[in-house]
Amino acid sequence: MKTENLSCGKHPELETRYEWLRPGQLKERQSKCPLILFPLGPLEYHGPHMPLGTDPLNATFVAHECCRRLGKGIVLPTMFVGTERERDPDMTEALGFKRDDYVVGMDFPARQWNSHYLPEEVFGLVVAAEVRCLISQGYKYIFIVNGHGAFNHNAVLQRLCIELSNTTPARVDFKIAFPEEAATTGAIGHADIAETSLMMHYNEAAIDLDTLPPNEVPLKYADFSIVDGAGFMGGGGAERVVPREYDPRYSSLQRGKEIFETTISEVCCKIERLIEL
Repeated sequence: MKTENLSCGKHPELETRYEWLRPGQLKERQSKCPLILFPLGPLEYHGPHMPLGTDPLNATFVAHECCRRLGKGIVLPTMFVGTERERDPDMTEALGFKRDDYVVGMDFPARQWNSHYLPEEVFGLVVAAEVRCLISQGYKYIFIVNGHGAFNHNAVLQRLCIELSNTTPARVDFKIAFPEEAATTGAIGHADIAETSLMMHYNEAAIDLDTLPPNEVPLKYADFSIVDGAGFMGGGGAERVVPREYDPRYSSLQRGKEIFETTISEVCCKIERLIEL
């Protein structure tokens, strides 16, 4: 499914893809507003029912739709990169493992595929180098649309935004491609009902709920790499299972659309504040 097919923006005719524009077109767009959106996220295991590209694909859809609704800027080709760290003992135990088990990100032992996690230092260098390229091209406002929620991943982006905004002529900022309140309160987890519904909204055929057990079978975190937000912090109880309200087997297109619309509104507002500073 093409990104454009989901557009309901004010400027659906606007070409938002950097890679499809000629130099003269890029210069013309930049002269009107030197804004570029930079979507990124790692290829990461999201249970058996979701695509590996969930995080960067979400960032891509959000970036392009924000660009269309704002009627300005351009979107850099998505970078499929991100980082993760080993889980600390408390979180490892909360997820249903032994405290001294070595678990990196969402690559639980029962996974069917490995995630593409870069070391923190490599991730930071790659993103910084790309942003500096954009600055050298004359972009004054660089907004990273981030599809990944890992603490260390976000810490790297936060540090880079502060550093580059204070050491270059550009203003650099970022936001995770989810509603702010849901992200901070734990209402969005990993491969749960929120992420699954969101991907259904983008491309229903990309989700296969039949790869999950019947609804009456509890989804244990450790067995599926599916975790509700509270579960990361020990809120999963002794069973360490996904609660009914966050179970991806109850996902819906409508829920995904609502999450998408809230995200678009928040990201557009943050971009407008960046430009107006």
